[in-house]
Amino acid sequence: MTLSLNCLNRLVSGCVLACTLAAAGSGAAATTTPSAVLAACNANSFQTVLHAVPNSAQASPPAPQAVWLSRQLLQWPGATAQGRFALHHSKTGQLQAAPGVPVTGSDGAPLALMLHTKPLPANMAQRFAYVKPGTLLVVHTADLRRLHTLRQGQLLLVQEDANGRVLQATPLQQAGALDDAYAAAARIPDLGASLGARHTQLKVWAPTAQQVHACLFDSANGATVAVLALQRDVSNGAWRYRHGSNLSGHYYSYLVDVFVPGVGLVRNRVTDPYAVSLNADSQRSYIANMGDAKLKPAGWDQHTTPRRVKAPVDMAIYELHVRDFSVGDATVPEAQRGKYLAFTQTESNGMRHLRALSKAGMTDVHLLPIFDLASVPEHACTTPAIATPAKGDSEAPQAASTAMAAKDCFNWGYDPLHFNAPEGSYASDANDGATRIRELRQMVMALHAADLRVGMDVVYNHTSASGQHAQSVLDRIVPGYYHRLDANGGIERSTCCDNTATENTMMGKLMVDSAVLWAKQYRIDSFRFDLMAHQPRAVMEALQARVNKATGRHVNLIGEGWNFGEVANGARFVQASQLSLNGSGIGTFSDRARDAVRGGSAGDNGEALIRSQGYTNGMVYGRNVLSTATQQDLLRTADMVRVGLAGSIRNFEMLTHTGQRKKLSEIDYAGQPAGYTSEPSEVVNYVENHDNQTLYDNNIFKLPVGTSTEDRARVQVLAMAINAFSQGVAYFHAGTEILRSKSLDRNSYDSGDWFNRLDWTFQTNFFGTGLPPKADNAESWPLMRPLLADASLRPTPADIAFTRDAFNDLLAIRASSTLFRLRTAADIQQRLSFPNTGPTQNPVVLVGHLNGRGYAGANFQELLYFINVDKVAHTLTLPDAAGKAYRLHPVQAAAHAADTRVRDGARVLGTTGQFTVPARSAAVFFSR
Repeated sequence: MTLSLNCLNRLVSGCVLACTLAAAGSGAAATTTPSAVLAACNANSFQTVLHAVPNSAQASPPAPQAVWLSRQLLQWPGATAQGRFALHHSKTGQLQAAPGVPVTGSDGAPLALMLHTKPLPANMAQRFAYVKPGTLLVVHTADLRRLHTLRQGQLLLVQEDANGRVLQATPLQQAGALDDAYAAAARIPDLGASLGARHTQLKVWAPTAQQVHACLFDSANGATVAVLALQRDVSNGAWRYRHGSNLSGHYYSYLVDVFVPGVGLVRNRVTDPYAVSLNADSQRSYIANMGDAKLKPAGWDQHTTPRRVKAPVDMAIYELHVRDFSVGDATVPEAQRGKYLAFTQTESNGMRHLRALSKAGMTDVHLLPIFDLASVPEHACTTPAIATPAKGDSEAPQAASTAMAAKDCFNWGYDPLHFNAPEGSYASDANDGATRIRELRQMVMALHAADLRVGMDVVYNHTSASGQHAQSVLDRIVPGYYHRLDANGGIERSTCCDNTATENTMMGKLMVDSAVLWAKQYRIDSFRFDLMAHQPRAVMEALQARVNKATGRHVNLIGEGWNFGEVANGARFVQASQLSLNGSGIGTFSDRARDAVRGGSAGDNGEALIRSQGYTNGMVYGRNVLSTATQQDLLRTADMVRVGLAGSIRNFEMLTHTGQRKKLSEIDYAGQPAGYTSEPSEVVNYVENHDNQTLYDNNIFKLPVGTSTEDRARVQVLAMAINAFSQGVAYFHAGTEILRSKSLDRNSYDSGDWFNRLDWTFQTNFFGTGLPPKADNAESWPLMRPLLADASLRPTPADIAFTRDAFNDLLAIRASSTLFRLRTAADIQQRLSFPNTGPTQNPVVLVGHLNGRGYAGANFQELLYFINVDKVAHTLTLPDAAGKAYRLHPVQAAAHAADTRVRDGARVLGTTGQFTVPARSAAVFFSR
């Protein structure tokens, strides 16, 4: 279908059009008439069912589906080789296959299939190893050209008897066929909208679509001004329209006529998966040239990106949510609170704090998702008015937050709608596609000006919706392709939402192309991948190469390497997981030291929250009322903390509490090797992030109730010190340095501003401001009530100020020497040792020795750090330190040092090798 020339001419003149579509051939269906297509562009509904499947075919009991392995081969799990096999087809989805009778509703003769008896190619066998055994079938080579067209409708694989009666029938999972038949699509460089001086091109990959049109709008909310009929490229499955003028600033959506299993032939109005921006609430895609001056803040092209990270281990990362940062900051203009532009307010309390962190040694700010989200209304989100309750255990705040959760302005944002477009709720005008691009760039510039690199939390492992949901983008363009399917054709949801299948070529390409866009067009310096182990290692390595090449610099990649779900243990591919990424240089978060420091595990609930104390919050030496830990538990936990301090390096050797010298890979962690990395760049150390309770809230449960707030602050600093001194990448949650509390909320992703607040005046941490939301916390409410009601557990401003300043000192110590950031595993093996280990160790004092002789950037001949988690001071004698003139680190010895207990009480007795470390403190000594 094409637009008439007259229609094009009128488009250029800016007229509102009722365009005439000229049929590409005779016999065009009534549903493709100009009026029908134009009506679909402007309809209230996002879908029009052109031909519904028969009622009897809409639902069938779940059963293993056949799987295309290539364009020609397929496998039917569980099927026997008896009878004959045929592919039946219907352009409009009218097939019915009842057992015992022939198939009805076919458009013509089915394709006869042959049994395939040869071995599968190795790469194919590996990719589809998860498919259960059954019958292998092959399409006749002569039918492949015909099949190319038939894929645009319904296909049904049928096992028939000699008389053509149905024995059994199954739909087919098509990803393998599409990847093979349209392999050239992987090389398409310009999906989405691209602009030249005198042309605009729209291109979308939709190989199973029967027709694709574009609805063109000259404004965010105006009526359709043109309907453009895209042409199909049979070689790669993409549809394309080239317009003879520059349509920058216009908006568009696609009409995709496609067969949807269980529904029929549907005309879907859908936005572009490659949209770089949108109008409010993501109804229309925005046409933009990212190099256009109007999309760039003043000085964008000239501004410099911080060059302070020479190696990945130099990163000290601050994880921050855009809205949390400023929504409660009264020094930010009200209109900019919770927005990108808040970061441009250089003298706000929040930006002053970020600059102080940067000056101390923080290198990166990692922002929770800033791509287009599904969960926050961009047009009219609200903020519930909540009064501080008289009692800290009140249910009222959580009830008010929960009642407005679907309509309020807050969400963590792990529910992607468009991967390539900035989120509109953080922009000053969500309805203007240009504004969100420009203002996100302003935010990046402002952070760079504070000498902070910008990292981005990305969520390519799932989408917010699938199927015919209004917020399903990918699945309404190529049904059944972009998501990972189970044996019965259902979408896997192990990640909480609709899992994407990045092992499929075009989903993998979308992820890679998206990361390149962010790195190149927004100067994103690093990425944190949500549930990265659900991606193939090979795709992550390809992404690394592409972003580096596109930007001319190394873009750091880190992510969650948790091994679970349908991809666990390499069930579908070699994962980008903790145990599978060694040697890649891509970092994964380590739960080894995290759990040891905090106590328990992320899934704890009820009394386990109290009983499972960790290394820093009282295990054995400071028991709470439910603790059952033994001395052996403490010794084993101390070893696990040392695993983290050594960067979880596989081959690093250490004397363990049993008296055995072991490689870290030989130490058990919940059935896995504790040491799992090949290089320190492959580990991200943390003790707190946005997930689970904050560190302060965790310690509310685990420390004895009578612990003073001063000591609670010191325990917080101990955990941060372990993180700061650990080899690898250091990662900190925003607010950890000011004792951030979420009033014990274990999962604040949708808890609203109330439970996610930050106070840059450093007067409160918001502990005891109400019971956390019922949905995720009710089971533990009985334990929480007395704690939240206890005003003595709320820190004072002095406690908060101490923690903040002590944290800055830790950052400064880490930044003072590359010995805390050793570059390679060999460096760690040669230069790090733990003097106080083995069966006779003092288990409450961690000691690390770092040899700096001849090491670039070491700045010290030797360093010794001590972390005393006990409630009393301890003195240790280290024979290897005898005869050396150790002194307290300059940062801690300074008159303005935050921790006066360390400054005045940490001692080394001459050159005897005897060191005294005050209670609950971390001290660093140096020798030049």
